[in-house]
Amino acid sequence: MRFTVLGPVEVQAPGPDSPGLAPRHRAVLAYLLLHAGVVISADRLVDAMWGPLPPDSARAQIQTTIAAIRRMLRASGADHMLATRPAGYVITPEPGQLDLQEFTGLIAKAPAGTDDATNTADAANAPAAAASDADTADRIRTALALWRGEPLADITAHYVPGARARLNGQRLAAVERLAELELSLGRHDDLVDELTAHLAANPLRERLCCQLMLALHRAGRQPEALRVARDFRAALAEEQGLDPGHAFTRLEQDILRDAPGLRAPASTPSSASASAPASAPASAPARPQGSNFLPYDVPDFTGRDGELDGLTRQWTGNSGAVVTISAIDGMAGVGKTTLAVHAGHRLADQFPDGQLFVDLQAHTAGQAPLDAGAALEVLLGQLGVPAKHIPASVADRAALWRSELSDRRVLAVLDNTLGTDQIRPLLPGASSRALILITSRRRLTDLDGAHALSMDVLPAADAVELFASIVGERATAEPLAVLDVLQLCGFLPLAVRIAAARLHHRRSWTVAYLADRLRDQRRRLAELATSERGVAAAFTLSYQQLTPDQRRMFRLLGLQPGRDIGPHAAAALAGLPFDQAETLLEDLLDAHVLIQLTPGRYTFHDLLREHALATAAAEEQLQARREAVDRLVHHYLHTASAAVDHLYPEGRNRRPRIPAPDTPTPAPTPRDGAEAIAWLDVERANLMAVGQYPAEDDGRPHTSQLAATLHRYLLGHAHQADALTLHDLALRASRRSGDTTAEARTLIDVGEVHFWWHGAYEQAAEHYRHALGLARESGDRIAAARALQNLADVARRRRDHDRAHGHGVEALSLFRELGDRAGEARCLTGLGIDHERQGRYEEAHDHHRQALHAYRETGSRIGETIVLNNIGLLYQRQGRYAEARRHHDDALELSRRFDFPGDEAESLNALAEAARSMGDADRAAVEHDSALALAREFGYLPEQARAHRGLAHVHRDLGRTDLAHDHARQALDLYTALAVPEADEIRAFLAEPAPVTAVGGA
Repeated sequence: MRFTVLGPVEVQAPGPDSPGLAPRHRAVLAYLLLHAGVVISADRLVDAMWGPLPPDSARAQIQTTIAAIRRMLRASGADHMLATRPAGYVITPEPGQLDLQEFTGLIAKAPAGTDDATNTADAANAPAAAASDADTADRIRTALALWRGEPLADITAHYVPGARARLNGQRLAAVERLAELELSLGRHDDLVDELTAHLAANPLRERLCCQLMLALHRAGRQPEALRVARDFRAALAEEQGLDPGHAFTRLEQDILRDAPGLRAPASTPSSASASAPASAPASAPARPQGSNFLPYDVPDFTGRDGELDGLTRQWTGNSGAVVTISAIDGMAGVGKTTLAVHAGHRLADQFPDGQLFVDLQAHTAGQAPLDAGAALEVLLGQLGVPAKHIPASVADRAALWRSELSDRRVLAVLDNTLGTDQIRPLLPGASSRALILITSRRRLTDLDGAHALSMDVLPAADAVELFASIVGERATAEPLAVLDVLQLCGFLPLAVRIAAARLHHRRSWTVAYLADRLRDQRRRLAELATSERGVAAAFTLSYQQLTPDQRRMFRLLGLQPGRDIGPHAAAALAGLPFDQAETLLEDLLDAHVLIQLTPGRYTFHDLLREHALATAAAEEQLQARREAVDRLVHHYLHTASAAVDHLYPEGRNRRPRIPAPDTPTPAPTPRDGAEAIAWLDVERANLMAVGQYPAEDDGRPHTSQLAATLHRYLLGHAHQADALTLHDLALRASRRSGDTTAEARTLIDVGEVHFWWHGAYEQAAEHYRHALGLARESGDRIAAARALQNLADVARRRRDHDRAHGHGVEALSLFRELGDRAGEARCLTGLGIDHERQGRYEEAHDHHRQALHAYRETGSRIGETIVLNNIGLLYQRQGRYAEARRHHDDALELSRRFDFPGDEAESLNALAEAARSMGDADRAAVEHDSALALAREFGYLPEQARAHRGLAHVHRDLGRTDLAHDHARQALDLYTALAVPEADEIRAFLAEPAPVTAVGGA
């Protein structure tokens, strides 16, 4: 007897009298075969066949189908193959009877290849034994020959699309592994047609694309290889809005320059192990060892053996070759997170590159679910990606996440998920060797390729063991009373733990006495298995055992709007001395009503947060609740103000002055710039939540104050999305309250974000003009001066020097009247640029020197960096390139020391321009490349355009016409979008004939 699922589902039975099967019967048989050796319940079969809306006769149809399958097997003498177990049905084909088992068996015997699924050049240069590679390739070809078309081709059922996608993914992974081996054996000519067909069927498969590019290149068809690359880029951008990964980009560049590492191997490769990538830098920095960000693994974890074994099998069943996704769902309090964390710790040694954890806040009271961008920021940070290197957009963060995981073995727990849409950007690429454990209160039925695990309450024996491990010998002395308590808790792990902990701390209580107390609330506790209401009642029991001070702290913590809280913020919230507040937090942590994922930071389980919020509403007067939140907001505002003053002292007079809170122990403010940036980075999410919280109340100015306070930090450290969110809320608040001064200043801040990072000059100008009108109406001379100064920058960017000079002179006059040295300095450097572009170099130098003196006087490092670059550009105009580079180097050092990524990109571009003018095109290319990479990371569009423009000129100098035109086209696209005069310059560049001879290196 022979079963096939890798094509049409068929049963090839001996003898002419073997009965056939109807399509529905073959669908059930195929599902059993896909899970051969695993007991499948009738309910699971119903879900597989019909999904969430089965017909009333579903179970009867399943029973009829099983009977039909039995008859077919019996007629062939194989009725032993399908067995009925207490939990369902299991089919066990003999070896060689199921094509899928043959396929997976052959693939499993093929040794794993290179770790980097897209770096085919690495695999191709791996000096493994040719005979071994040839044998492995033959084995994979034998496995692929078992496929007879689309898997499960002739059946329909709810499970089929997901199962078909998983099978096709396995087939495609085998195709890619085969191509990798064939390339290592020098069989590139034979691969081209085959890979072309596969890529046509899977146009967004990056690894396939890379393999085809390499095969074409080795076959002497470089233009075709580059055309494949361009087509892939276009398709990926159009379909997903993404750029290819690093390995693709590196291979494309290597093909362009015909890197030696891409050449075909000798006919008899050496027996050494695979070498490092030929195109990688010799001194590429080693990645840090993976860290464990999993929360604490409870020492009394009990039961769940079947679930844990299932999660382990799902990972080991893949042999760690591809990404494994396990979705754990179940009701609140059933122990989803506990199981995922325990499984993570149990498997941690298999993931040397890190164990990650992120709470997605799907059911966190008073909080919106964590968006994919914020979640990716957390995960990338845990991988060791510096915050300044994390892109702004979700698409770019997702691409970076997939790229970072492409050659790592990582376990990640995505906890508290709302649904598939929330986590889809967080899933690794198909070639990743990651294990993703997802927890959700919802079944993630749309998560194709995931292994689903629906958790139920604890079995009685496991619940007894858990209860006894906490309570001790009293549980052994009263076994029947223990069962009473567990039944009243509905065997829900969270309720069991709370009840047991309460008894543990009441030495005079008996188990029977606890059971009697629980019976008083039987109605609510009986609902524990079906709703959260009983869970809240269980939390109330725990809450009632706290001291009055602990209760109050618990209630007030429910009011705080952020993700987590530190002891200083908690002290402000409660109006308590720091030591007392920290002690109460530790008490609540010991009582298991708080959790601590990071030392010194406290947070709630989502249900406990909801309970705390509800309890505060019931037990705290409205005025007391408002006063508590006001104290917390004041704490955040004051500390943020002090931190930003350290980083940007020159703007102190323009920001709101926030007095120290009148609390028993005011929080210490940062002592220097390092502490300031550390505090702001840690608290940024909480500050954003605070900014959104008071926006609901028209009468409070916190949102506008916070937006004005954080503006320079958010702008200077590439948090553009947060800046725009906060400023939008501030605009709404100022307009509701009629505060035109706050509105004008916020409009200027919004304009600066659009101007500096997005290059949206007209949008910025509209904000500045509106702000100028409001400032003149209200008599706000600071806002008027800032608006004029920014309008001058817009005009200067458009090379309207007369208008720029007029606005700049007017702004300078106002700043001098106000005694605002920082504003005066910025106007002076702008006017210096105007003079420089008009050829009045001495006046330009004079203005820049005055600006530099003023910035140093006010302690503005960012201003000093800007002026140094401008002086360097002035020296370039004068042909004094060595002096120019010295100033740009000084600016680069400052921008790196004080973490100004935008200015770092500007400095690198300026250095490259000076190097090209000095005839050092190779150095210019390196520096422009560095600037481009940095500007891309932070979404800095103007400097991206500038880098592309510079690279176009450099590559033309070096005789690389194709590269020069490619960069010129990219520059033109950006400059056209920015609507600046440089677009015309690039058009002229593209229209010029290529130079006859090359300058510099080849």
